[in-house]
Amino acid sequence: MSSIIYKILPASLWQSAREAGIFKGAPVDEADGFIHYSTAEQVQETARRHFAGQDDLVLLAVDGDALGEALVYEPSRGGALFPHLYGPMPLSAVLSDQALRLGPDGTHRFPEPLA
Repeated sequence: MSSIIYKILPASLWQSAREAGIFKGAPVDEADGFIHYSTAEQVQETARRHFAGQDDLVLLAVDGDALGEALVYEPSRGGALFPHLYGPMPLSAVLSDQALRLGPDGTHRFPEPLA
């Protein structure tokens, strides 16, 4: 399993995290008690289910190994294992941040390949 995991979030929230020097999660993460991530195989479905029609998003590629034991893979949709971080994410774990824009058909355009 690749150690790279992904987080989709509004650009404004990412800007706030960069200014603070740490990412504590989006409102849904704070409500659930952990930060939601997706694997490369899951991230496009995550965008479709939870961010449909939303523009001005950022896709973070995160080094899961850098998150240590606070990162746990737990069953979610149909038993698939999703990465969850129990604690804040240090910005040093972020490998890249890219705009995640909507295409003409209204679906998000992901970088190829995901890195």
